[in-house]
Amino acid sequence: MSSAQPIAPAPVVLVTGSTRGIGAAIVTALDARGARVIGHGSSARAGAIGADLADPGAPQALWTAALDAAEEFGERRIDVLVNNAGLFSANPIAGSDIAWLDGWEDTLRINLTAAAQLSRFAVKAWLEDGRGGRLVNVASRAAYRGDSPDHWHYAAAKAGMVAMTKTIARGYAGQGVLAYAICPGFTDTAMAGDYLSSRGGPGLLADIPLGRVALPAEIATIAVFCALDAPPSMTGAVIDANGASFVR
Repeated sequence: MSSAQPIAPAPVVLVTGSTRGIGAAIVTALDARGARVIGHGSSARAGAIGADLADPGAPQALWTAALDAAEEFGERRIDVLVNNAGLFSANPIAGSDIAWLDGWEDTLRINLTAAAQLSRFAVKAWLEDGRGGRLVNVASRAAYRGDSPDHWHYAAAKAGMVAMTKTIARGYAGQGVLAYAICPGFTDTAMAGDYLSSRGGPGLLADIPLGRVALPAEIATIAVFCALDAPPSMTGAVIDANGASFVR
């Protein structure tokens, strides 16, 4: 008789904001590891479920659609959730009261509230089936260092994401629910490129001891480690990736 253990199926991973930048790099890296990936974008396209996370009902619709997609892999279950989708848009205090409030609420909804909704669906499912799961939240250096005067909302949302990650980790580790956060600094994506240009471009690099911004593939390497390899005792960890521009 063979004593070989059965091979566990590859995990099913839902990655939000997977159609560009860091999200696309995460999908590529997960694919290379054999994970079964379900992507998401603000609109539907090949390999990605469409859901506008500015809509309060979108996270639930996305979760249901992701479960439908997972069923095609053989089981209606998501093993890992990577909350990567984000909005980075300036919101100067000199704008009108209503414009400032709208900008604040849009950013908080996409960057924090939608991630919280998806995390809730995931944690509930993992607790109900008793098998646990992994949550990876892509936050930002801004959670600790803050951001520009036009980005109060972005920094606040990312700080909330870090606090949420720690709370989930502390609350559910005993049930096998593991949670990790990643805090990139500037990363070579279109979103960060707009910001760099608005703040003087290459001059900002003087604030990064490494001398360059991070590459999406570098952040993806960390995300895949958290999603697939990080030991359970690391749950609650927040991993910085900012070229030593901010150290804790």
